[in-house]
Amino acid sequence: MSNQQAMATSFKTDLLNGIHAFGTSVVRAATTADTFKAALYLTTATMGAATTAYSATNELTGTNYTAGGVTVTNATAPSASGTTAFWTPSGNFVWTALTSTGGAFDCALVYNATSAGKNAVSVHTFGTQNVTAGTFTLTMPANSAGTALINLA
Repeated sequence: MSNQQAMATSFKTDLLNGIHAFGTSVVRAATTADTFKAALYLTTATMGAATTAYSATNELTGTNYTAGGVTVTNATAPSASGTTAFWTPSGNFVWTALTSTGGAFDCALVYNATSAGKNAVSVHTFGTQNVTAGTFTLTMPANSAGTALINLA
């Protein structure tokens, strides 16, 4: 077998674990895991690949919804299989007794609440929702390559 150009799979896992800092100076001194959150956004929002940070603009409002969203349960370490590194939260995103009063919503932003500035991780869309005094749950996928919430291939 000849040499092949590739990104090391262990490097992808290390990225998810926050091991490498490529900046000209290290701006991170923490040695504990970051806190991630999931916030819901109205159908009128423009969330997507260009989203860089959490913002309250066009975020859902309502009874039993707190600005900034819910804390992501993070008891699952990033892993790798083949050439894909992946991570899925260890718990579903749940809003109990929610009544959405700000309008219809259709996406969630997962972001690093510990980090200031560029802290967006991913945007996940789903069918348009309006909830009245109900439990709204975003069920997490299996934590494996190809199905995890975050896959780096």
